[in-house]
Amino acid sequence: MNSIPEDKIRYETVVPGGWNFSRMVRRGCTIRLTDLEGGANVSALFYNADNYSERYNMGDTMKIQHISSLFKYACIYSDMGRVLMSITDTSNDWHDVICGVTYREDMLERFGTRSYQDVHNDFYRNGFDSLTVELAKHGMTKRDFTNVVNFFSKTDIDADGNMIFVADASLAGSYVDLRAEMDTLIVLDTGMHPLNPSNEYIAKPVKITLFESEPAAADDPCRMLCPENQRGFENSENYYL
Repeated sequence: MNSIPEDKIRYETVVPGGWNFSRMVRRGCTIRLTDLEGGANVSALFYNADNYSERYNMGDTMKIQHISSLFKYACIYSDMGRVLMSITDTSNDWHDVICGVTYREDMLERFGTRSYQDVHNDFYRNGFDSLTVELAKHGMTKRDFTNVVNFFSKTDIDADGNMIFVADASLAGSYVDLRAEMDTLIVLDTGMHPLNPSNEYIAKPVKITLFESEPAAADDPCRMLCPENQRGFENSENYYL
């Protein structure tokens, strides 16, 4: 992990396991997510901070770059063909883009009822409700819920063709750096991955660090990952002309 100079850090906090968080990341900044204990999952939504109707598109992100997961130098595309964020560095070789989030019914079936009235902030939270609560802070509703990226989570295919969760894919100290190519609203939940087979409710804390960073150069590895990314970066840059 590359250390961040203290004078470049603009904001830092720790999001407890199973909680939601949001932050606008401006162009010229990078947000680092750090798995503090190992085994974390961060479900993330992305929106153009100036126009929430433009948001992350899983299909375009995969199709444009010919990928089925996110990794170092991959980009996160909006539904307008622009690069919202790019992964400038990460300790993990795979971040899930396919599996989505947990829902209230999942938590009830797997873990039973554990309400706020009974245990206060230790109640069982699901990804969908957690993220929609955070969206409401920005004037959005469940209609604005869209595809998510599950950072720190890896999946595989078993012999029968079923998608399965890969345990221990993220160790303590694992991280991912997301550089904003547009002013981007990022909305996060630190709850369980939907395919995690654990019999116990797992929710791990994640450290958030926002810091100043250099813009993508002409030969930036994210820009050069594929020819389509060069056009995606141009689209993002032209948006601000």
